[in-house]
Amino acid sequence: MSGTSHGIPAEAHVHRDDTGSRLGMWLFLFTELILFGGLFIVYAVYRFSHPDAFHLAAAELNTFVGTVNTIILLTSSLTVAMSITAMQEGRKAFALTLVGLTIALALAFLVNKYFEWGHKFDVGIYPGSPELLSQPQGVILYFGLYFIMTGLHALHVIIGMAVLMYVFNAIRRGTIHATSYVRLESGALYWHLVDIIWIFLFPLFYLLH
Repeated sequence: MSGTSHGIPAEAHVHRDDTGSRLGMWLFLFTELILFGGLFIVYAVYRFSHPDAFHLAAAELNTFVGTVNTIILLTSSLTVAMSITAMQEGRKAFALTLVGLTIALALAFLVNKYFEWGHKFDVGIYPGSPELLSQPQGVILYFGLYFIMTGLHALHVIIGMAVLMYVFNAIRRGTIHATSYVRLESGALYWHLVDIIWIFLFPLFYLLH
């Protein structure tokens, strides 16, 4: 039988609140897609204008590191999706483990990105550096976009980690449970967006030489 709260079926509360929360999250994700969509258009325009320079600059990136980070994020999408199923089935401990694993994978991504960026700075490839400014205009534009777009993505990873930490604590406290898990779904949706953005960034910067 359905549970009640002050005579009102619990399902009514869940349906009303969940619908509004999901709609709000989808609208927010749409604005994020507009932001990155604009950057992708700028990238396409500059790549068309400076194909040889973009090819030259792309050779400076480590495809192996980019591939590892791609695998990390794809795995994290799987673990966060599995956490929703676990929560729906009432397996709280397993859901906590999966969300925690997602956070750990996000941290691994950031650590890899830190060392990748660190190497670029060590060899003098960073915005405004004399080494970069001595390169052709297309190379300067390429690395400008690289640092802006991957940096903005890294910021979204950090935000996603904060959201997932909040979700983790909410599950642990019991405020997210088998019959009320919309915040877990919203956090997972945001994390999927982070992963999808990387799926576009990876080939644009690491594969299209």
